[in-house]
Order: sequence, then structure tokens, then C-alpha cells
Amino acid sequence: MLVVRPAGPADLDHLLELAILSGPGFTSLPEDPDQLSERLDLSRDSFAGRMAPPERWYTLMLEETDTGDIDGIGSVKAAVGLKRPFFSFRIVNNTAQSPSLGLKLDHQTLVLVNECTGWTEVGSLFLKADRRKGGAGRLLSQSRYMLIGAEPELFNDIVLAELRGVFTPDGACPFWDHVAHKFFPMEFDEADLMTGSTDKQFILDLAPRHPIYVELLPEPARAVIGKVHPQGVPAMALLESEGFRPNGLIDIFDAGPTVACGRDNIRTVRDARPYTVAIADEVEAELPALISTASVGAFRAVRQKAALDGEVATLSRETALALKVRPGDTVRVKS
Repeated sequence: MLVVRPAGPADLDHLLELAILSGPGFTSLPEDPDQLSERLDLSRDSFAGRMAPPERWYTLMLEETDTGDIDGIGSVKAAVGLKRPFFSFRIVNNTAQSPSLGLKLDHQTLVLVNECTGWTEVGSLFLKADRRKGGAGRLLSQSRYMLIGAEPELFNDIVLAELRGVFTPDGACPFWDHVAHKFFPMEFDEADLMTGSTDKQFILDLAPRHPIYVELLPEPARAVIGKVHPQGVPAMALLESEGFRPNGLIDIFDAGPTVACGRDNIRTVRDARPYTVAIADEVEAELPALISTASVGAFRAVRQKAALDGEVATLSRETALALKVRPGDTVRVKS
């Protein structure tokens, strides 16, 4: 059985493996053991409630209960931009016209902004290649919304997600090579690492202070603005199915899109319902349901059969064990 559960310090080797597999441009998964170790400490303390809610960063692991193998990762950052700016480029449409010539021209520009302060972010969604079919990705993705829905008051009214931009098969990033690198004279990996490990002052110091006219950019850069890395297309589809939509912001390094949705309008947050647990040897249900615990601190999630009757959800013993729940406990179910 696959279960989504909190990540902690003991997961460092697994997390490092996933970071290496994720490849370039996955800012939240740097190939840096020290950073990853700090992140796992933060995850442990977040689930334990040892810090103020806006400072929490919950990391989730997708685990096979039979083998203990870790197949994927997802996360929820309670609030972005509070201690370090959350920079983006906003795509702005500008109109220029000359009545005397009878001309009207539309120009797109990229403007550096810091608009998302305090918003909740879902991210770090990554699965091993052999787990990208069969519903594991959907389970991991939706588990993040079940976490938010368990105690929504811990999260912001707006939830965003950043998607990785386009990279070529040889690892080159057209937007970085033709645009961002002109302002940040370093390797992409170095800038990416600094984004996650510093206060981002270097971005404020070096980023363009004036709008960048898209029409003046080379075609390879224009072609990837707001486009998703091929590996991110399934993640984008999952986000759209939950109600997320592009909000006109892109990443300043790789031009990947940002999408957002009102917290209470996310489909999984909205549709999941609380039930009291009952346990049986056999469960009669046509289709599996998304099931999670009802608190952030003890969060776990699975996709298994549940027989729903009134306010009671009957689970198999195996499912109850994976969720670590007992009869009379509360679970949340999205059928």
C-alpha cells in the first residue's frame, strides 16, 4: 500500500536521492545535504507545531508500506515571502497608439514584482519515473490539499504553485541563457542554490529595475515564457483539475508559470468530508477513496476503499493501520 506521511530527519538519504533524480531547475530540491537536512528538521518541527503557523513548511513522503521505499515527495509551505522576498516577473500588456498615424500596438513586458507575500505554496511534487502511472502522482498531489483542509486556519486564503520552466534535453534553459543570465552572471545551478539558501538580496541587487520588452528577446526565450517543463505537464494537469489557473506571474530564472486558487475553492479541500472510523475485515465499496487523518500533526493519507454510511466510514484493518487510526477516530474522505 502507498501512504503519504510526514517527512523527518531520518529521510535525508531518501530526499537526497529524489533531489538528484529531479534534475536542474527544481529549486525546492537542491542537491545539497545541508539544506535538505535543515528542511527535514523544519518539517519535523512544523508537524509538531513548534513554530508559528506562517513559518511552517510541511514536507510529505510517498512510502510503500511493504518495503519502506520512498517513491516521491510533496510539500506545503504555509506562507511565502515573509522572511525572504518571493520574486516573480509579471507579464504586463501595454498599449501604445498614435491617432495621427492610425496605429495601435500591443506590447508585452516583464516586470519584477513581489506580490505573493503570505500566500500558501504547494510544491516540491516529484515522483520516481516508475511511479508516474497508476495514480501515485494524484495521491501525492491531493494529499497536500487534504493536509490544508484538515486545519485550514493554518494556511492562507490563497494557495499558489510554481511550475518548473522549459529545459532542453541537454539541461540548458533558454530563458536563463538568453535573459536572466544577462543580469545574474553565474551558472543557473548557483543562482538556483542561492535562491533557496540566502535572503535573496542578490536578486534585489542585480535584477532588472525596468520592464523587459518581450518582443526584443530572442525567439528561444520568447517561446518558453509561461511554459511548463515536459516533466511538469502532468503536475499542471493535476493543478488545473483542482481549480488552479495561471495568474500572470512567471519564474525569474526559467520563466515557468505560477498558478493560484482560493484555498476554499480547491476541489479536494472543498469536497472532502469528516467521518467517524469503523474497522472491518472486509470493506464493500465500488471505488477507492482519498482518505486522510483529520489533523495536521498526525497527518497521513491513502487511496483505499471506504464504505460510507451516514457519518461513518468503515475501513479495512490494513487501511486503518496505514493511517494509524482506531475506531471512533475521525478521518476525512473525498470519494
